[in-house]
Formats: sequence, structure tokens, C-alpha cells
Amino acid sequence: MSFKEQIDSSKIPQHVAIIMDGNGRWAAKRGSDRIFGHEHGVEAVRAAIKAAAEIGVKHLTLYAFSTENWNRPKFEVDALMTLLVKVIKSEASELNKNNIRINVIGDRNSLPSKVAGEVEKIESMLSQNTGLNVILALSYSSKWEIINAVKSIASDVKKGKIDTQDISQELFDSYLSTANIPDPELMIRTSGERRLSNFLLWQLAYAELYFTKKLWPDFDKEDFWEAICSFQNRERRFGKTSDQIKKPNIK
Repeated sequence: MSFKEQIDSSKIPQHVAIIMDGNGRWAAKRGSDRIFGHEHGVEAVRAAIKAAAEIGVKHLTLYAFSTENWNRPKFEVDALMTLLVKVIKSEASELNKNNIRINVIGDRNSLPSKVAGEVEKIESMLSQNTGLNVILALSYSSKWEIINAVKSIASDVKKGKIDTQDISQELFDSYLSTANIPDPELMIRTSGERRLSNFLLWQLAYAELYFTKKLWPDFDKEDFWEAICSFQNRERRFGKTSDQIKKPNIK
């Protein structure tokens, strides 16, 4: 029985986030450079999007490029930006046909103008679609996002738009890049690494974490559905005891 057949359709997470890791190691195993790995990682992106859409996931966030990634060798960064533009252009029609939206979170001001332009173009093109919302974390880091939120809140307090007594978790949520999007219930990381790498630190507070040794280019639809099955077999307590979850009337 495939993992897809084992999925309980009544317990599909609304939001899944993925740290796509292992392109470089995948390429090195084949005696090729890192760019070769990034190019083949695109197929895994397609697979994850299709797998999520097929089972009814509403939001899929992909950690595409972190603010720390700007510190990589210039030739690799340039190649990644070129690949990103190429993929956006080549996939736009297929995404539109499948009713998929694209939203980008991150520091857009740091993106090359050509990349920023293509990002805005595809967001606009797909904005009316009502299916899976694919969120690309691009030139993104959670610390950058949180600091920006704090600055914006401080500015609005100074302007008298809000009072410090009004600051709550819900208000803070509204200043984040992911405002109006539910927090991820499941975070998947490939390649065997077990860390969050400055990704959605606020939003992942109660997410289930799933780590697989599969390198990203090898990650396919069945691997995605295996992660969903693992998620569905976990008990999510949110600070309560197991008995409270099983017997809601227990206090």
C-alpha cells in the first residue's frame, strides 16, 4: 500500500513547510558541481507541489534562498538567481493551469532587479487562483522577519496607531510576512540535518518536525506523503496532557 493510500483525508495539515536541503551533496556524489544539484532539485519542487495539491494541503512554504545564502560564492549565487528566473518563466503556465498561487516572502530589496521583476510578474499572474498557495521564502530569514515586525510595531506605537497594551501574539502575527496564513503544522527537512536554520522560527512554535535522510533532488511524491502519514500518527498536545487530548472533558 502506498503512503498516499494510508493518508486520512480528514487530517490533512493546512500548511506544510519544507527546508529543501542536500542539493550540493547530491551533486558531489555524482562528481558534479553544486549547480548541477540545484538544477535537479527543481524536479523535487515540482513533485512536492503536486503531492501537496493532490491531497488538499492549502499552503506550502519552500525555503528557497536564505539571507545567509548571499554569503556563498558569487558564481553559485548568480547561477541560483539565473535558475530561479528560468524556472519562474518555464513553470508559470503549468502552475496557472493547476490553479496554484505563488507568494514570495523575504527581503525583496536585496534581490537583483530581474529576479524581483519576475517574482512580481508571476505573483500577479497567479493571484486570482484559488488552489494551493505556494509560498517561496526568498532572501528570507526568520530573525530578519521578526526584527522588521518589531520595528514596524514600534513605529506604529510611536505614531499612536497602537498602544503597547494592545501588543499580543495575534497582533504580532499580523506584522509578519505570513500574516493571514495559518502557521505550519508540519515542517519537513531533507538531507538528514536536524535544525531550523533561521526558518519560520515564530511560526513553527508548535509544528511537528519531520527529518528525512533523503537528499532534496531524490525527494518525490511518496516521500512527501510519508511525511504526512508520520504527522497524522503523532499526538499534538499543545501543552496539555495525553489524557486531556483523548478525553477533552478532563481539566
